[in-house]
Amino acid sequence: MDFSIKACNWNRATQTEMLQAQSNCIVIGLFEGSSLLGIAKQIDQAMDGAVGRLVKAGEVSGKCGVVRMLHETVGPSAARVLVVGLGPRENLNAKVFTQATRAVARALLITPTLFPRIKNVCWTLAQECSNELAAAAGVRLSISLMREIAYQFTQLKSTSEPSQARPQKVIITVHAADEKNAKVAAKQGVALANGMDLTRDLANLPGNICTPAYLAQTAQELAREFALKAEVLEQKQLEKLKMGAFLAVAKGSTEAPKLIVLHYQGAAAKTKPIVLVGKGITFDAGGISLKPGEGMDEMKYDMCGAAAALGVLRVVAELGVKLNLIVVIPTCENLPAGNAYKPGDILTSMSGQTIEVLNTDAEGRLILCDALTYVERFKPALVIDIATLTGACVIALGHHHSGLYTKEDVVANELLAAAAVSADAAWRMPLDDEYQEQLKSNFADMANIGGRPAGSVTAACFLARFTQAYPWAHLDIAGTAWKSGAAKGATGRPVPLLTQFLLERATR
Repeated sequence: MDFSIKACNWNRATQTEMLQAQSNCIVIGLFEGSSLLGIAKQIDQAMDGAVGRLVKAGEVSGKCGVVRMLHETVGPSAARVLVVGLGPRENLNAKVFTQATRAVARALLITPTLFPRIKNVCWTLAQECSNELAAAAGVRLSISLMREIAYQFTQLKSTSEPSQARPQKVIITVHAADEKNAKVAAKQGVALANGMDLTRDLANLPGNICTPAYLAQTAQELAREFALKAEVLEQKQLEKLKMGAFLAVAKGSTEAPKLIVLHYQGAAAKTKPIVLVGKGITFDAGGISLKPGEGMDEMKYDMCGAAAALGVLRVVAELGVKLNLIVVIPTCENLPAGNAYKPGDILTSMSGQTIEVLNTDAEGRLILCDALTYVERFKPALVIDIATLTGACVIALGHHHSGLYTKEDVVANELLAAAAVSADAAWRMPLDDEYQEQLKSNFADMANIGGRPAGSVTAACFLARFTQAYPWAHLDIAGTAWKSGAAKGATGRPVPLLTQFLLERATR
């Protein structure tokens, strides 16, 4: 889909001027409990009062996410009007806008199958944004969400399926005062969608294709495309660094572990970088503490943290964001074998701290702890790790919010604000020192699990022991990185959240 921005004052427009967008479907929003104003009023007049009559009859609703296609002609080019409810005007925010936009996107991706003439769409929803949700944010959400709904993963099917029908051009109208910012936001929306596509493609690939070597190859291709500095540390280098925790997890697999390091420099060399550390377990069988067979196929998604880190980097590089960003990805498989690490083993991490293994399925924190020690050399302004770390986080937050853990209040507030603007929800969880007691071991400095109570919290507390040298935050995305069932597939989260956070950081 091709997206463009057009400034339009609908309150002053004549019917001819409105239709200069040359669309054959105009998308308009309707607020619940409000009279027809602005765009909706002009469209209603162009349709001889049809919208108002349908509202009065209860056939068109302002309830958020409810859509209705009107087939009465609105001039020579726009043969249809798609109306979507936006809820009460005073409640319009990123979350509400996202719900409405997804409903419209689904309608547009299905309707052209029945009405193939819908190729060009005039999208007016961003003009309804005000107060809490700026027009630029509405533009960015409109583009990224339409691309999200349009996404398909068909690369591995032997026979081609009928391609999903979709509009070819989408003209997003904005008020003249918002045009400059809207054009910037449109570029951001396209870049964000590209980053999310990369994240979803990597995550949806099966473990026999997306191996640690494949992730490293993808990272190197990304580096070549955007002139980034790339380094891939191999087994012997990891041994020299004494990454005992990371190497132990990798022992049961014939796939060699790798530590991927990518550098993006968008600011002065002396500017401290932000570092993203992405968990890259390309398949997690649980090791000796074997997972149940049911649903184990979804453990190809245990590298979604790594995929998200690469997706965010792609967005930042495409936009030329003015900050320095480093992505570090420890990647390996966690499989059972005769030489696999075992419950009861004691590992020495790169930091020198020792770890008693009580469960080999708590492996993510073991590869991350060495990566978190490694990044000290970069003297980072902030480190954020991204990981499908615990099933306990899914129990605590379900599939709506990513878990956010940090002792840095300013960072937490920034990330939560970015989550709100990007409609990529996160929830701050506790990280109190009292939880550290659960990680006590009789034989090592710590155990790798703290028991069932507050399992996601104790996992974060484990990681916190390796992050004393810099400000740090942890995102547990076990409940948000992919969907199961009929809608099975990667979501691309938390790429929107982190992209928004970095865009805000770059303008500080």
